[in-house]
Amino acid sequence: MTSPRSETPSELSPIQAGVLSPSSLVSAEIDQLTPQLIDWRRDLHAHPETAFTETRTTDLVRTALHAADIDTRNLPRTGLVADIGADNPTHLVGLRADLDALPVPERSGLPYASTVPGVCHACGHDVHTVVVLGAALALKRLQHLLVAADAAVRVVFQPAEEVVPGGAHDLLDAGVLDDVHRIFAVHCDPSVDVGSVGLAAGPITAACDLIDVTLTGPGGHTSRPHLTADLTFALGKVLTDVPAALGRRLDPRAGAALVWGTVSAGNAANVIPATGRVVGTLRMLDADAWNTIGGLVTELIHGVVAPYNVHADVQHVRGVPPVVNDPVAVALLADAVRMTQGPAAAVSTRQSLGGEDFSWMLRDRTGAMARLGTRTPGGATYELHQGDLQIDERAIGVGTRMLATAALLSSTAVSTGRSGPSL
Repeated sequence: MTSPRSETPSELSPIQAGVLSPSSLVSAEIDQLTPQLIDWRRDLHAHPETAFTETRTTDLVRTALHAADIDTRNLPRTGLVADIGADNPTHLVGLRADLDALPVPERSGLPYASTVPGVCHACGHDVHTVVVLGAALALKRLQHLLVAADAAVRVVFQPAEEVVPGGAHDLLDAGVLDDVHRIFAVHCDPSVDVGSVGLAAGPITAACDLIDVTLTGPGGHTSRPHLTADLTFALGKVLTDVPAALGRRLDPRAGAALVWGTVSAGNAANVIPATGRVVGTLRMLDADAWNTIGGLVTELIHGVVAPYNVHADVQHVRGVPPVVNDPVAVALLADAVRMTQGPAAAVSTRQSLGGEDFSWMLRDRTGAMARLGTRTPGGATYELHQGDLQIDERAIGVGTRMLATAALLSSTAVSTGRSGPSL
């Protein structure tokens, strides 16, 4: 994996030197915007759209940006891009949001719960969308600061983060980030209290691949498994034996986990089916192990099913590398959090096994992803990708202030003058 490029610190901007206060300027704008941002978030939450179908979501964002006199450009399928600030800037900062929902039924009971059967925003992308939208609207009102610094901010509303391969490839192939120097993103974290933001330099997510296995055989009667191929039994062995074998073929320090998400085979109790399928994800913390794993999973699956006279078709789709946060970008986010939320609001976070296609955007430019606290203090801790997810909407203002302030800090200075965060 190519390490993100580090930038050499040199000088402070007037904002960072204290002549101007980005936090007060940003906060004043976002205080006015927050009620509308909450309304937009609830609208998006009630009308979720899955990967590459986010037309209504894209239309809402486009309408809001156009109303603020911000021009937009469409991405190849769904999603859009907009620039705020100087024309032909010497420094261009990116802010990225992901638009798509998950094929998960909502069971939150909220008054603005999903109206789309079997689909909901179980990962908080509705929050990510309005946070970046709010930052764009606030920065438009403060555009004179960007123009004075010969800088601009590009907001990117990306489709299809939840699928493999994800929508990041579309915008990279379209050259949307070719001239972006640094990029920031947020991800909801329901294990962190609202008002706090989790930050860390280095890898904070895992590599993630898709494993799709289809078994085929002649099928037959369950009274005579010896005369056919017991496909369901073989499928069960794939489910249990392959993850176990993988744990003995990879260095434990790689932090690998193969976990199945869907299983299907047959529809009658007395019939051995002729086909069955299991699909899951392979995740690992170690990027080097991800780069070298090659055909190991396929080899193990074929070895496990060989005694059962069934054929295995294995699709191993490479997904995403880990998100690796640049230290200078993390330091900028930390400053922004402290300015807008107070000195204790920036907290450390650990690497997780979650995957994120924001990682592809950090291959050739610096940047960082922050974990936005969404838990009500003293309230329940929810899990992402579950239909009961609830988010304290105060997180919207926290995330918007942080991103807009970080964009100003990054846009109006060559660097913070530090090599890493001071969390």
